[in-house]
Amino acid sequence: MHRLTIQNWQRLLVVAAVGVALAPRTGFAQPAPPVVLQIDLENMVQYMGDVFDPSKLASVPTPTTPTASNFETLLLIADLVAVNGTAVKGTWVARAQRLTLRPTASGGVSIADVTRTGPGDETYEVLRTDGTPVGTIVSLGFFGGSAPPGAPSLLTTGNHAIVGGTGAFAGVRGEDGGGESLSAIRAASFSEDPANRRVNGGGKMRFTLHLIPQTRPQISATSSGPAVVHSSDFTPVSSSNPAKAGEILSLFCRSLGPTTPGVDPGSTFPQDPPAVVNGPVDVLVNGKHAEVLGAVGYPGSSDGYQVNFRVPADAGPGTASLQVSAAWIPSDGVSIAIH
Repeated sequence: MHRLTIQNWQRLLVVAAVGVALAPRTGFAQPAPPVVLQIDLENMVQYMGDVFDPSKLASVPTPTTPTASNFETLLLIADLVAVNGTAVKGTWVARAQRLTLRPTASGGVSIADVTRTGPGDETYEVLRTDGTPVGTIVSLGFFGGSAPPGAPSLLTTGNHAIVGGTGAFAGVRGEDGGGESLSAIRAASFSEDPANRRVNGGGKMRFTLHLIPQTRPQISATSSGPAVVHSSDFTPVSSSNPAKAGEILSLFCRSLGPTTPGVDPGSTFPQDPPAVVNGPVDVLVNGKHAEVLGAVGYPGSSDGYQVNFRVPADAGPGTASLQVSAAWIPSDGVSIAIH
């Protein structure tokens, strides 16, 4: 967390208590609108189940050439490198069964009313670039074929239902499908040692997820407006006391997700050390990214958070829109005054 947040934390508690106490209890667990996540993957390798001697599994250090067959098991592994353009770390793993499904049967093809390559599951585990865990998204369904009806135009193939998640994505649902191939996926035999996956190389893909979060961030409110204060004197931002371009402000909100150190569900955040939000937190002022200096759970609250941010230096005077997001899930916008 930024040094300024640590130094000012104790003094900001006075204002935080006002902002959180006046926030409406309807701020908990508000249904969230759909969110589209584009997830970039690299070093993707498809391992094909062509080995039946257990002693030969993962035994070859160099790249291999697999032998394909119907009904075989497929395991795919890749590295997460970005979500909606934000650099991340993490791992994507998919399990599939090759079961070619076609309305017109031929030798080795399964007769069916749909056109798919087979069933399977996908797991996305997202980390921040420093290794802090953000959360996991899990989906089940069919690979190949067309995207489901009503899916975003970027979701072009596959038919997976997002069945849940963990961490910042706890309780999510939605749709997941195949994505854009940025370079060819490398196929390998089950005999190839996956320890050398990055050395041996793999493909790049961009997946699109149509995500419906269980909750979304919500900026708290006071009797005089959004719970946003000046960090210099801890007074509320208002039309008579507007913010300035380049100034540091603090906002108070709900539903930013898990923290480090973590707390059990329903338990309250500690005062020392501050509970730093795990997921990436972003603040937009008039649609422009503001510098986020720190995001922590408010001590004594089970779902109240403080976010310190700097108003963009080029923010013009007037009424500005303000929005906060956590793990790429945005809040509704509120308005603040800028001088």
